[in-house]
Amino acid sequence: MKKDAEKTMEEEMNALRAGVLGSNDGILSVVGVLFSVAAATTDRFTILLAGLSALVACALSMAAGEYASVSVQRDTEKVAVAEERLRLQNDPTQEHTELVEYYVDKGVSHHTAVAIADELLASDRALAVMVNVRNGFELDQYLSPWAAAFSSLFSAALGGIFPLAAMLYAPANLRWQTTILAVVVSVALTGLISAKLGKANMFRAMLRNIVIGIITMAIHYYVGQLI
Repeated sequence: MKKDAEKTMEEEMNALRAGVLGSNDGILSVVGVLFSVAAATTDRFTILLAGLSALVACALSMAAGEYASVSVQRDTEKVAVAEERLRLQNDPTQEHTELVEYYVDKGVSHHTAVAIADELLASDRALAVMVNVRNGFELDQYLSPWAAAFSSLFSAALGGIFPLAAMLYAPANLRWQTTILAVVVSVALTGLISAKLGKANMFRAMLRNIVIGIITMAIHYYVGQLI
């Protein structure tokens, strides 16, 4: 039960990570296109079409990227497990030596480390132990590429809706201010969530996202002015 619970938590954290990144990219991708287009034209249909195109493209791109990334990680881990299984079959002495050295490096006496290695390698957890020692992950706890992809897909689409709605439905005289405010609040929120997940400085993460958002809007606005 504990292993299943740990696996579920790891999958949930990975999906949440993908969701936060997808949301942030959705916000910046859509607002970038919106500012370029809206700076060049005031036609609402043109702005809507450009914004929706950017939203769909970003969501699909993020989903595909997450699926490919997590799939590569999953395949790499499976290869590492297969290689470790062969090592245990073909060179158990070397595996024993490495396990003893691992525990000695952890501060265990050589005599005790040998006893631990003997016991672990004789158990049905030998493969799991060596996979963890050599590669740093738990046996059979592979992340789901589909969960990461869908999380990124929906979060990118959701993130992109905020600047698009602000640009389309705000009063004409407040369109730019409302959109800027929507973007600042949105990216600050994604910065806060990502900082909590990574146990990093929340203020720094929020400020970094806000600065990036403002720079993104400024660049695309002036690009639109040149059109």
